[in-house]
Amino acid sequence: MHKPSPPLEGPDAFQDQIRIVLVETSHSGNIGAVARAMKNMQLANLWLVNPNSFPDEASYARAAGASDILDRAKVVSTLDEALEDCVMVLGTSARGRKIPWPVVPPPEAAVIAAENSQAGPVALVFGRENHGLSNDELHRCHYHIHIPSNPEYSSLNLSMAVQIMCYELRMLYLRNLERGEGSHYLRSMTAPGDDGWDVPAAKVGDVEGFYSHLEQTLHDVDFHRRDNPRQLMSRLRRLFQRAKLDQMEINILRGVLSAVQKAAGASGNNKSTQAGNPPAGQDDGHV
Repeated sequence: MHKPSPPLEGPDAFQDQIRIVLVETSHSGNIGAVARAMKNMQLANLWLVNPNSFPDEASYARAAGASDILDRAKVVSTLDEALEDCVMVLGTSARGRKIPWPVVPPPEAAVIAAENSQAGPVALVFGRENHGLSNDELHRCHYHIHIPSNPEYSSLNLSMAVQIMCYELRMLYLRNLERGEGSHYLRSMTAPGDDGWDVPAAKVGDVEGFYSHLEQTLHDVDFHRRDNPRQLMSRLRRLFQRAKLDQMEINILRGVLSAVQKAAGASGNNKSTQAGNPPAGQDDGHV
């Protein structure tokens, strides 16, 4: 029926304690889409309560590379069977209730799920595509999860709702890794000096040499007048300082300026350019 996909490599206790429970899913393709959403966020524990059709070709086709999640999915007849050994149950709900129930947004729900998963399995329960969970099913939940979608178009596809919760759990898991193991999953890399950047940041002296070279080149091509500079160099400085240049980028820019001067017949005709020359062999812009 399907081509098996490689299994998740050793989900830890937290990830395996989180149980995604789908109640009476009508369309088997949605089950496959949920499996894909789960594997994206490294969750693997799927329970199906009385699905209309499973397993079948549609569910595996929609799962793409997450067929292993479907292979190990547990199918039960009632919600009670899916919840009986759980220590905490959270159910998604888009409707207000006559009797107020504890309601939490997805980020807080993820924290509650993670904290309680240390004591035993935690179930995140998602209802039917057409009308969600019944009142009786929601009464089995310690908390209701409300996803704050557009009130004028609040209906979410089943896999979308699951993806939101799986994402919040994944982010919480990674933040804990950051604190505990020095992981770099959530760290940005936007400029020289950040972990993973390939070239060191340019030194102030090298950048100043570039500015001198730039000013001289603009003068050589009659774009910049030193007797009437206005704010040109100040604005160009601001521009390049926002860029946070690295050493290689400075060398490339100096090579470009040298080529412009050569084309303009002005190369080597001034002391300003020579004073700010880049290191020998690095002024041609070659990477």
